[in-house]
Amino acid sequence: MDDKEFMKIALEEAAKAAAIGEIPIGAVLVMHDEIIAKGHNMRETWQDGTAHAEVVVIRAACKKLKRWRLTGATLYVTIEPCPMCAGAIVMSRIDRLVYGAADSRAGACESLFNVVNNPALNHQVKVTAGTLELECGKIVKDFMQEKR
Repeated sequence: MDDKEFMKIALEEAAKAAAIGEIPIGAVLVMHDEIIAKGHNMRETWQDGTAHAEVVVIRAACKKLKRWRLTGATLYVTIEPCPMCAGAIVMSRIDRLVYGAADSRAGACESLFNVVNNPALNHQVKVTAGTLELECGKIVKDFMQEKR
C-alpha cells in the first residue's frame, strides 16, 4: 500500500469520529507496511483533552508492541498535528509523519510551529504534507458547517 491508501484508512477513521460527534480527525500507524493501530478523536466521548487521534493511536501501538519507542513507524493523520500531538510524535520516536490538510490554527509541524523538526530536540521526523489534502480538509469543514 502507498501513502494515499493508508490516508484513505485514516479518512475512514475520521468519518467514524464524525458519526459519534467528534471532530473528524483520523490516524493510522504503520510499520513495514502493516497497520499497527488506527483510531480517531475521542475527546468528547472520553472527556479527555488528550484523546486526539494521534495520541489514541500512539497509545494503542505502544500497548500492542509492548514498547514506547516507535522507531520505524509512519503515522498518517488527516490534519496537521497540534503542539501536543507533535510532541508525542517526537517523544515516541516515530520516523515519519504523513498528514493531509494543514491546520492554520494549531498546526505544529509546519503551519504555526515546527515541533517535529526542532533542532533543539533529540529526534526529528520526516514530514510529507498534503496527502489527500482536499478530502482531509473537506471532512472537517463539512462537519464544522453542520455543527453551526
